[in-house]
Amino acid sequence: MDSDYDAEPESELVIVEQAKRRGASLVRSILSRGPYAVALLVFGVLGFGWFVYTNCRINVPDRHIAVLTRKTGEDLTNDQELAPNAEHKGMQLQVLSEGRYFYNPYFWNWKVYPMVEIPRDKMGVRVRLYGDDLPYGDFIAKSENKNQKGIIDDVLKPGRYAINAMVIDRVTKQEVGGNRKGRSDYVEVIELWDPKIIPAGYKGIVTNLAGPMPDEPNTLLVEAGRRGPQQVTYEPGTYYKNPYLYRINSIDTRSQRFNLSKGKDMTFPSKDGFAISLDGIIEFRVIPETAALTYVTYNDVTNDADGASDISQEIINKVIMPNARAFCRLRGSNTSAREFIGGVTRTAFQTEFQRAITETCKSQGIEIVQALITKIKPPQAIAEPLRDREVNAQELKQYTQQILQQQQEAKLATEKALIEQKRELIGADRQVIEAVTLAKEEQQVALEAANRDKAVAEQKLEAARDEAEAIMSRSEAKAAVVGYQNEADAAGWQAAVAALGNDGEAYARYVLYQKLAPGYRNIMTNTADSPLMDVFRAFAPPTAAAVPGPSDPGPAE
Repeated sequence: MDSDYDAEPESELVIVEQAKRRGASLVRSILSRGPYAVALLVFGVLGFGWFVYTNCRINVPDRHIAVLTRKTGEDLTNDQELAPNAEHKGMQLQVLSEGRYFYNPYFWNWKVYPMVEIPRDKMGVRVRLYGDDLPYGDFIAKSENKNQKGIIDDVLKPGRYAINAMVIDRVTKQEVGGNRKGRSDYVEVIELWDPKIIPAGYKGIVTNLAGPMPDEPNTLLVEAGRRGPQQVTYEPGTYYKNPYLYRINSIDTRSQRFNLSKGKDMTFPSKDGFAISLDGIIEFRVIPETAALTYVTYNDVTNDADGASDISQEIINKVIMPNARAFCRLRGSNTSAREFIGGVTRTAFQTEFQRAITETCKSQGIEIVQALITKIKPPQAIAEPLRDREVNAQELKQYTQQILQQQQEAKLATEKALIEQKRELIGADRQVIEAVTLAKEEQQVALEAANRDKAVAEQKLEAARDEAEAIMSRSEAKAAVVGYQNEADAAGWQAAVAALGNDGEAYARYVLYQKLAPGYRNIMTNTADSPLMDVFRAFAPPTAAAVPGPSDPGPAE
């Protein structure tokens, strides 16, 4: 194989070189024949180019493909649907994608088609029309094996694919979004299916339709990968699974409610032989952890169709109602009709009914959220007297309750009065405590103010004493200064008197003259009889002295 592969390119190079030499020699021969031959060559080249561009060109637009068919070449065998390679005639497996190509129309034929587009709310199931037949017992072709015809296990998710296929609707079997009507130049058929959507609050029950047979076929659930119902369930979401390989049924795991009286016979005999009927509301849900087992156990064959998933009616008919009837018949046969009218018996019956039905249904994969008995209807023959008796009993209880209520109200009023009295006493005590506390606080404040005033007065007293001592000191100092001054003045006077011969009167006259002298500038008077002179005579010595005569007016200055 390697030697053949290497030799083929070499032979092609030789052919190309030979063609080049032949072309060059042809051109030289044409040029040597003159201008007419050159013009003919130019027109020939232009015509060949026009022919190639108009007849050999393949334009593949956007979102399209081109399917090629070989016109010439080796013939196909009877078991071949497609040409195995480009050397054989017939439709080719490979397609041309978007772009421009050039093919010889003598050897090739082509057709342009839109690409396969899967809408966003669909999925494509591929059916391969070529290849080998499937082995015995298989009806699904593996995607990794390109030589098997049939339904391919993988599906196409929403998008665009360059596949030579015809897209059809799986219900109407009519072509969708293509132009292949009446043609057969495609290698696959793609069926459009809706993806499986599991809503919120649901579980997806998966059934494998094409896997190997389980080791234990007589079981409700098989191991993973085996043919049959799977133990693992799918969570809410969108799943692109091949419907020929898997069947997915969604089961509601939310709480559901139904009424016992709507089309349900809930009549049972009492202990004394009377027919008792009851009405109630039961709320239930499928336990999510055991949803697969519950589905395959109680599912009806009508729910195996695609999209059908409501098995609530089967659960009611096969699980809840048989358990409810069994309890009512067993428990009712031990209770008389009269007891069903009483409230105590009804309450006990309700409690026991919910407990019993919850336990029995849980073992069967059903959770009872609430089981409420709303009405119990005894026979009319005994219903009225029993009802009257029960009403009288209830009225007696009501009156008893009213008496107890009045007693309790009286007791409550007494307690309220005691509480009010105690509240007032506490209020008075609080006021006394507040008044005493306030008086103590005022006393403490006044005492603190008196102590503060006393301290201020003591400080002022100390300051007054200090001030008095200071005044005394200053007065004593001034007195000492005055004494010293007086002593100095006295010493001066003594010295002056001593200078005047120890004559005090002489010193007095001296002082008088000394004080009066600056007050007189000129005095013109009669010294003999002038009154002014009498002032000075008192200071004259007692000795006789000549008195100036009138003729001597001596002015005194």
